[in-house]
Amino acid sequence: MPISGMTGFGRAEGEHAGWSWAVEARSVNGRNLEVRFRGPPGLDGLERAAREGAQARFQRGQVTVGVQARRAEGVGAVRINAEQLERYLAFGAPYVADGRAAPPRLDGLLALRGVVEADDAGLDPETQAGLEGAIGASIAAALDELLAARRGEGAALTPVLAGQVDRIAELSEQARGVAAGQPAAIKARFEARLKELAGEAASEERIVQEAAAMGVKADVREELDRLAGHVDAARGLLAADAAVGRRLDFLTQEFMREANTLCSKSQLAALTAVGLDLKATIEQFREQVQNVE
Repeated sequence: MPISGMTGFGRAEGEHAGWSWAVEARSVNGRNLEVRFRGPPGLDGLERAAREGAQARFQRGQVTVGVQARRAEGVGAVRINAEQLERYLAFGAPYVADGRAAPPRLDGLLALRGVVEADDAGLDPETQAGLEGAIGASIAAALDELLAARRGEGAALTPVLAGQVDRIAELSEQARGVAAGQPAAIKARFEARLKELAGEAASEERIVQEAAAMGVKADVREELDRLAGHVDAARGLLAADAAVGRRLDFLTQEFMREANTLCSKSQLAALTAVGLDLKATIEQFREQVQNVE
C-alpha cells in the first residue's frame, strides 16, 4: 500500500424506515488519531460505529464524522406539550380580557413553537437497531471514500517527497566533493596567518601539525556518511507498506542535525553554500512530511 495523506472528504446518503440521512467524514493533519462525532440524539450506537470505523482505517489525523438524519413527515407519533400550551394561554389571557386581542384559535395555538413535538422516543428496539445498522453502513461508506481521498493525496505526495530525497542525496555528494578541498585550504590559511604573525620563524612542521589538528575538527565525512544512510532509510520508508509519517518526521530531524553540523564545521564558503541549500531542501521535505499519515 502506498503512503497515505491525512486530509480528505467522504460522503454517503441513505434511507430506511421513513428516515433519510447524510453522512460526511472529513480529516485534517494531526500527530495522533482523534475522532470526533456529531449525530442525532437517541441513536447512541452511531458514535461507536464512527469511532471503530475510523480506528480500523486510520492511524493519524483529526477525523470528524457528522450525521444529519430526519424522519419523514407523518412518520411516527407526535404529542402536545400541554405545559407549553398553558403558558401561551396564560400569557395572552390579560390581552384577551382587555379586548386588545382576539381569543386564540386552536390552529394558531398548535402552530406556536414547542406546542407540537415529535415523539422520537417511539422507536421500538428492533426499529432502532435496524436504523442504526443502516446509518452505520453509510458511515462505513463515507469513511471508505475518505480513505480513498487520503490515499490519493499520498499518491500525489510520493513523487514530491522522493524528488526531495534525491535532491538531499545530490547535495550531500556535492558537499563531499567540496569538503575534499578543506584540508589544503585550512593548511594554506593557517600557514599564511602564522607567517604573518611569526614571520620566517614559523616552521613547516608546526604548520602541518596545527593544520592537521584543525582539519580533524573540520572533518565532515561522518556527517556525510550519516546523511547517506538517512537517504537510504527515507527511500525505504517511502516504499514501505505502512503508515510512516512519524518515522519520516523523526528522520527529518536527523537530516537537519547533520546539515547543521556540516555548516558549523565548514571552512569553505562553497561548502557553507551547499550546506545552506541542503538545509533549505530538508525544511521543504519536513513541511511535506507533516501531511503524511
